[in-house]
Amino acid sequence: MRPAGRLGVGVVGAGRVGPVLGAALAGAGHALIGIAAVSQQSRDRADAMLPGVPVLTVPEVVERSELVLLAVPDDELPGLVDGLAEAGVWVGGQLVVHTSPRYGTDVLLPAVRRGAIPVALAPAMAFTGTSVDLARLREARCAVTAPAPVLPIGQALAVEMGCEPVVVAEEDRAAWATALDEAVRPLEQALRAASAALARLGIDEPDAVLGPVARSALERALLSARRAGREDDGA
Repeated sequence: MRPAGRLGVGVVGAGRVGPVLGAALAGAGHALIGIAAVSQQSRDRADAMLPGVPVLTVPEVVERSELVLLAVPDDELPGLVDGLAEAGVWVGGQLVVHTSPRYGTDVLLPAVRRGAIPVALAPAMAFTGTSVDLARLREARCAVTAPAPVLPIGQALAVEMGCEPVVVAEEDRAAWATALDEAVRPLEQALRAASAALARLGIDEPDAVLGPVARSALERALLSARRAGREDDGA
């Protein structure tokens, strides 16, 4: 028997995001029913983050869960939701939560038409797929998009994951995703290039050199952006 308010959670997707958020929800007292993982790498990640949680097929995860967490790449999400709807897998009354920054809840309409309750959650962080992310969730904001009656549920789930919820309107999700991508992608590209340059110089463990530089530069950039924002606001 689970305590009141605790749900049976199934995770679809064992990339960097799904197992971490599954572990966060388990830490909040929810019961993990199973996880769908296809490749050996994803199975290994699921086993590391969610030991003892059964690896099931996608339909099995959906059919057995009160909350289905869809943690798949953006380009796979619409087809997955629609395909499960056509197969008649969605269960009326279950929560369906996806983690794509780019989509709101419109992408879940095929599931909604079959009685599912839609929520879109997207923690604003770059996941590593390891236990380190659980601590980082406590410092992150999480975009929450849901119909008005369901919004408190989405906000509560974000808090249970460890994040601070930020309500993002359906029509603003794409802009939210673009803003995050503009911060992350150039940084990753620059660090890869810098690491390769240091390696060519014969420097051992380039990441040990670049880590403090990148973190301090990021803090400086954030401080500068904060000051610029205050000036724009007339503060």
